[in-house]
Amino acid sequence: MDIDTFFVSCQRLIDPGLIGRPVIVGGKSERGVVASCSYEARHFGVHSAMPMKLALRLCPDAIVVKGDMEMYSKKSGEVTQIIAEEAPVFEKASIDEFYLDISGMDRFFGCYKWTSELRQKIVSHTGLPISFGLSPTKTVSKIATNEAKPQGQLQIHFEEVRPFLDPLSISKIPMIGSATYKTLSRIGIRTIRTLAAIPEEVLVRLLGKNGVALFKKANGIDSAPVVQYSERKSISTERTFMRDSMDIGRIKALLVQMIESLCYQLRSEQRVASVIAVKIRYTNFDTHTQQARIPYTSCDHLLIQRAMELFDKVYERRMMIRLVGVRLSGLVQGDYQINLFDEVTVINLYQAMDRVRNRFGKYAIQRASSIGALTRDNT
Repeated sequence: MDIDTFFVSCQRLIDPGLIGRPVIVGGKSERGVVASCSYEARHFGVHSAMPMKLALRLCPDAIVVKGDMEMYSKKSGEVTQIIAEEAPVFEKASIDEFYLDISGMDRFFGCYKWTSELRQKIVSHTGLPISFGLSPTKTVSKIATNEAKPQGQLQIHFEEVRPFLDPLSISKIPMIGSATYKTLSRIGIRTIRTLAAIPEEVLVRLLGKNGVALFKKANGIDSAPVVQYSERKSISTERTFMRDSMDIGRIKALLVQMIESLCYQLRSEQRVASVIAVKIRYTNFDTHTQQARIPYTSCDHLLIQRAMELFDKVYERRMMIRLVGVRLSGLVQGDYQINLFDEVTVINLYQAMDRVRNRFGKYAIQRASSIGALTRDNT
């Protein structure tokens, strides 16, 4: 199951005026890239990961919307919750993509009917359009889902796998990127039928060990199981600056803002972290990371202090910085961990701040030290 143009669909929920219009979600700066785009924008050749400059040249009438990961995570969670309540086994492959193992359900209910009703439940409860492909394997199901979009559903029975795959372009196979596509196209392999007929050993000589996996996928063979979904063990955020910077004061202010946001997310989910890492990328693209173990916590003031220490360790060169990021990992369920030296007033303070954020948004209240950070208009 795959939510159709997920980021765009979320934006259309809060602004119905975007429905039917070419929409691009992504950064608006010179270095911005397309995170998602509507089918109306795709008609002009726009696609994900494309530089925003190029996208707007291809589709000058497109409406550019800045993404809201907080909203996307919330809507993804709503879909995940519905699937978790209904599916015997499911794997969350990404924020908007799910694999479900419903083997044996046809004996009692009918796999296609059950999945159709689940799809309708997701649409009615969340307002998001979602498509599905039903087949014996993960690879064929993913391809079928893409063929069913938008807002479609498609079942491929075991005996229909090869007839379904054969006429399709090799670009439909998930593991084939632009480089592999060009390599195969140069020797006349453009359809899955042609690829499936190539001896496995030839593909290995041509593509290395990936040739084995590609041969199997082209022939509809995929034994990969659906891996039961489990909660993530880390959360992170990072920012790429519109202009590389050496303004350490503002970069540290940004780190404070990042940690405030991540800690608020931890407390909202009743989780605590045991590892913090700080990452920087210099103007020459060299990337360095420092991390440290910490007592389990979700408190801004403790993590901010460690983040500043790690930043001072990792920033070793007098060179412009292009990107900065923070990751909190080793997550477990738990509330705020108080030690013997903390005061009850500290706990009350965090609870009060979180109530304000719950009501007015996560940026409604913030530390003075995060004001002036290199964010929004600067990134």
